[in-house]
Amino acid sequence: MATTRRADMFTADGKPSDDDPRENGPTLGDERTTLVETLRFARLTLEMKCEGLDAEAMARRSVPPSTMSLLGLVRHLAEVERATFRVLMAGQDVPKLYCSDTDRDGDFDGAVADPRVVAEAWDAWRAEADFANRFVAEAPSLDITAEDPLNQHGSGGGATSLREMLVGMVWEYGRHMGHVDLLRERIDGRIGQ
Repeated sequence: MATTRRADMFTADGKPSDDDPRENGPTLGDERTTLVETLRFARLTLEMKCEGLDAEAMARRSVPPSTMSLLGLVRHLAEVERATFRVLMAGQDVPKLYCSDTDRDGDFDGAVADPRVVAEAWDAWRAEADFANRFVAEAPSLDITAEDPLNQHGSGGGATSLREMLVGMVWEYGRHMGHVDLLRERIDGRIGQ
């Protein structure tokens, strides 16, 4: 994901701006294009919702007693992208980014108000999204499968396809974009279009 100037998603009239990078994507694409574009849209929304915030705001836990923060969500989504595409689908033997057996919520627990932690989280998230984009683009079809014997990815404990993992990732981002909306609004009152 290249860093580009983002449109201001916080418009006065609540209508999309003409330069919103989430607008004007493919509308009649095939299955792969549709899934990839929907995931791109969700990822851009995360970036746009967090834009302009300092480390303190990114790490703020705005809805006590929850440990959820925007920074925690960036870290969590990096962890989920990694587990889905690198570990499950590509079969890479790589460690988790933030979570462990002794700290299952390390993605949220370690989301502290430190500019270095924020920068590292965005770097990790972008690296995982870039890997996922390359993996999906190079996959011969959405029918390729991976084994999920412990049902860690919603397969029911068996084989799962790249198609199912893309749908699951869209669902994961969709689920968390509601959290992102609420967290951002609690930080500075801003709501998106």
